[in-house]
Amino acid sequence: MRGSATTARYAQPGSRTRTPAATVNRVVNDSFKALSHPIRREIVERLAAGPATVGEATKGFGVSKPAITKHLKVLEETGVVTRVIDGRTHRLSLQPDVLSEAADWMDRQRSLWGRMFDVVDEYLKEEGSK
Repeated sequence: MRGSATTARYAQPGSRTRTPAATVNRVVNDSFKALSHPIRREIVERLAAGPATVGEATKGFGVSKPAITKHLKVLEETGVVTRVIDGRTHRLSLQPDVLSEAADWMDRQRSLWGRMFDVVDEYLKEEGSK
């Protein structure tokens, strides 16, 4: 029984059951994936100041070029960053609308959990006064 509960936790392609994996919008998941590594978060912070070349956005991380390429690939695949190639220059730009989906989801969660904690707080106050 325990094993089946674990395997049922994640949605299978074509599955019609509603599982936690199917509950959250893919765009939100992509944003979290993009921001899940400190190097990618730093690249996003650098690009928040404006578009930059790949060299400018990734300077000083102390990791190999293939590692940087993998991080940029994740940022591009998730839509958080776009790349424009002009000759030999690759210019990166942040796409804040993609991240705003995740921010909106977090705001909804914060509101929901705030209300839930308020209900628990009221319950505990009532129980304490008995």
